[in-house]
Amino acid sequence: MTDKYIDLQSISDLHKLVKYAPPRHPLVSLIDHTDFYAKRPREDAFYRFGFYIISCKKFEGTLKYGKGYYDFNEGSLMFTAPGQVIAPGPDVIVDEGWALFIHPDLIHGTDLGKKIHQYSFFNYEVNEALHISEEEKLIIKDCVAKIEREYSQNIDKHSQGLIVSNIELLLNYCSRFYDRQFYTRAKVNSDVVQQFEKILKDYFSQSTLIETGLPNVKYFASRLNLSPNYLSDLLNKFTGKTTQEHIHLELIDKAKSLLWGTNNSISEIAYGLGFEHPSHFTKIFKSKTGKSPSEYRHIN
Repeated sequence: MTDKYIDLQSISDLHKLVKYAPPRHPLVSLIDHTDFYAKRPREDAFYRFGFYIISCKKFEGTLKYGKGYYDFNEGSLMFTAPGQVIAPGPDVIVDEGWALFIHPDLIHGTDLGKKIHQYSFFNYEVNEALHISEEEKLIIKDCVAKIEREYSQNIDKHSQGLIVSNIELLLNYCSRFYDRQFYTRAKVNSDVVQQFEKILKDYFSQSTLIETGLPNVKYFASRLNLSPNYLSDLLNKFTGKTTQEHIHLELIDKAKSLLWGTNNSISEIAYGLGFEHPSHFTKIFKSKTGKSPSEYRHIN
């Protein structure tokens, strides 16, 4: 694989790549995956898209996404946000599938545009794809067909609102199906939660965090071979708390034991917990307990 990048920032550029006619709408398009993989330049390259992409693929071969290679031989829904990089391997054979490309300008200023970040699956890894049943596939297909039908007509003052509404409906269905997937894999996910809790407790069992510093969400996600967003969503579904909330709770528990069981100053405790600035420690501690560290120490 070379380090060549092919940037696709407009729907027109995308259509030229796959030898399609000019787009019916400048900001949204549905592309048949067999066309994309068959008609794209036959060279190793990274594709960097300036779009939100919702794709339904059934193919054989490998796909490089970020730093990992993934094998697929079943139907999956995958989501990418603008700026993410994908590189199909030379052995990819697409059996069927489609991709909906949505330029950010389409949803700019709309309610969907303001909350698009809430659909965290746009930042999942490929190996965390949404696997849909045949019944769910029909629902998704119907949503996509309505979007395609609407942008293929003559554009009028209602077009954007109707297209965006149907995109939001599609994303809401995907959220529902992801929730189902979390629970149908309850045993696997329960094991992940237990692994996370052990890694978290082991990290804070260090006598001091001066050298290592406070852990972040990426640290735990990488240890568990998950994306940060997927880990937080999984924990939230099973524990009601995100990864960051779990980190803060473990941090506060350790801080309480140090405040109560040692004579170290507040600053010494803050530095020992990995904070560069004691004021940051005080702010987090008070936000979680309702008391400052010194107030907690005095009461206890």
